[in-house]
Amino acid sequence: MSLATKDLLGLENLTQENIEIILDNAKSMKEVLGRSIKKVPTLRGKLVVNLFYEPSTRTKSSFSLAAKRLSADGMSLSAKRSSVVKGESLVDTARTLRALGADAVVMRHGVPGAAKLLAETIDIPVLNAGDGAHEHPTQALLDLFTIQERKKNIAGQKVAIVGDIKHSRVARSNIWGLNKLGAEVRLIGPSTLMPEQIEDLDVEVYSDLEAGLKNVDVAYLLRIQRERQDKGFFPTIKEYTKFYGVREKHLKLAKEDALIMHPGPINRGIEISSQLAYDEQSVIEDQVSNGVAIRMALLYLLIEGGNQDE
Repeated sequence: MSLATKDLLGLENLTQENIEIILDNAKSMKEVLGRSIKKVPTLRGKLVVNLFYEPSTRTKSSFSLAAKRLSADGMSLSAKRSSVVKGESLVDTARTLRALGADAVVMRHGVPGAAKLLAETIDIPVLNAGDGAHEHPTQALLDLFTIQERKKNIAGQKVAIVGDIKHSRVARSNIWGLNKLGAEVRLIGPSTLMPEQIEDLDVEVYSDLEAGLKNVDVAYLLRIQRERQDKGFFPTIKEYTKFYGVREKHLKLAKEDALIMHPGPINRGIEISSQLAYDEQSVIEDQVSNGVAIRMALLYLLIEGGNQDE
């Protein structure tokens, strides 16, 4: 199986078939992670570069571990410690990495479309690890993988995404992916935290938390993206928590076997209670471990198993 694409820039333009190929490959990679020796020689001699212009813990460490499990060499660059601070452009940085022998670049950037620009500049795979408030495709893929693993099938599942939809790249990628695999997507939050033209995204929109969570299969909770907000979108955190913070009583409205998901980092006591974060229905830790399998699958498919034609 191969992907008919050089890069992974987002799920909006990724086909259902390609998403399913990635999920299928992730199953094999997770099997590797379950062995006593959690390493295969698949990408031995290849160089994967993490190029991060924004802070990251989970995504960056997950990609680094994925590369190691595939026996690839890894190199990490932080914008604050590179020639970017001297005025080097993204294009020049990309060409330098290619000249150093990089076989793939994983990039996080604060500007939407930055990953696309990088992909158009170099002839090696570029994996978008988050570009502004645009997309975060690998997070959505690990979320899809986790739902599929627990529910066996994504089609027909009712998934409620709760919180700051407007500023969330995770929400956007999940909406695209869930819709393409046949899930029913609900968005829950105040109108001030909903994107413009939300009706074009093929979703149901709720401003009432209890109504939106009724009979859902998955409750996906988002944190408030205060670092991306340039003005107040609600009076206070306390008021937001009162109306949109998910507690035990709210989960009773969902289906009995509903999953609790969160992309992290979690703001306990705001969008989710501490009890729910560790509840037996929570699959938050599964999401973290599944992230390694998904990123292993993507590195393999794009470096070795993918179609490298432009």
